[in-house]
Amino acid sequence: MDYLGLTMTKQLRKRILYVENGIGYGGAIICLRHLVRNLDRNQFEPMVITGIIGREYEEIATEAYWKHIPDRRLDIVSMKRKLDAARWPNVLPGLRWIMNQGLSRLDDVVNFLPAFIQTLRAVMRFKPDLIHVNNEPLCNRAAILAGKIVGIPVVAHVRGDQQGSALMHSLFKMPDYFIAVSRWVSDSIGQLGVPLHKRTYIYDGIELQKLDTAADGRVFRRQHAIADDAFVVGLVGLLIPWKGQQLFIQAAKKLHQDMPHVIFAIVGGTPDEFRAYDAELKKVAENPALNGSVVFTGHVSDMAAVYNSLDVVVSASTSPEPLGTMIIEAMTMARPLIAPDHGGAVEMIEDGKTGLLFKAGDAEDLAEKIRSLYLDPEQRKNLGQSARTHALHTFSVEEHVRKITDVYQKLLNVSGQA
Repeated sequence: MDYLGLTMTKQLRKRILYVENGIGYGGAIICLRHLVRNLDRNQFEPMVITGIIGREYEEIATEAYWKHIPDRRLDIVSMKRKLDAARWPNVLPGLRWIMNQGLSRLDDVVNFLPAFIQTLRAVMRFKPDLIHVNNEPLCNRAAILAGKIVGIPVVAHVRGDQQGSALMHSLFKMPDYFIAVSRWVSDSIGQLGVPLHKRTYIYDGIELQKLDTAADGRVFRRQHAIADDAFVVGLVGLLIPWKGQQLFIQAAKKLHQDMPHVIFAIVGGTPDEFRAYDAELKKVAENPALNGSVVFTGHVSDMAAVYNSLDVVVSASTSPEPLGTMIIEAMTMARPLIAPDHGGAVEMIEDGKTGLLFKAGDAEDLAEKIRSLYLDPEQRKNLGQSARTHALHTFSVEEHVRKITDVYQKLLNVSGQA
């Protein structure tokens, strides 16, 4: 959409510029799209900038003004990861540090600077009243700096554990306000010195009513050669190491001998920088002891059919999950759910009532929780029904949008009085 033809007169509607620089098409961008679609257009006019392009991102243009500004022209992250794994830089004292600094400066010149210039240009042309960055400050520093230059409020929507470099921590001084996706994430921001009056937590909201509880799960099964009568346990999420696919496969190995007809489905796409991880997982899954019981589906668009094809849904994140869109979706679809006992999952799931919690990082405990649901269909039914009731009450997009726009109004009122 062309946002340059907008009138130059003062608008009654407030313009909100959203910037999304996540690593792939996952929960963050999905929740952002739900927010943008449900904004009151009588009050707000949204524009979305994404650092990645692709079919799902291009669809945003049907929902709001949209622009692609690449934030990673050169994959410095993968270069640093390879450098960290290499031993040869140890031959000279300080060589590893020098090379890391060189890669950081290369990142500044090749990635950050062009993204900053283009983002600043977009800000000056769209003339937003507020910038909402949809991820951590570090990966959105171009948009945050642009907002500071033109003097408009910046909100950072924080979705993960705040551990990292000194630069990452220093950037938390720049946004005017922080929205965390869970109480756990908000507390981690507080540990960086962000005061309570500059932060809040708002659970993600999705268009729960659009999830088709009657979707035919057999379609998904047939696409991936899974028998209609098979018992299927599925882990849903991008294929990145901390999402716990390796732990899930370890649990599958422990269960396969006693439950040889169970299928373990790994559902999700792979960001470009984690292709090696994808290949490693598939090699492990070829172990004869698993006898073809692990199925990789890649990215799937019709998630309702996926959930209805799964007898049990698993979240196995080895690092604390800040919230987890798939947990919300699975609960809404009334699926029995197993998740680790850390991070936002502890806030979302009441153990034994709306799902089961296992000891984080413990493949043995995860396997036992899967076994217990496999053996108890009545428990699966009860957990699923209770989960759906809880999700519909807690994670509606209407409540999410109301709380987000309350933050906007507070900041815009303060800005207007300044």
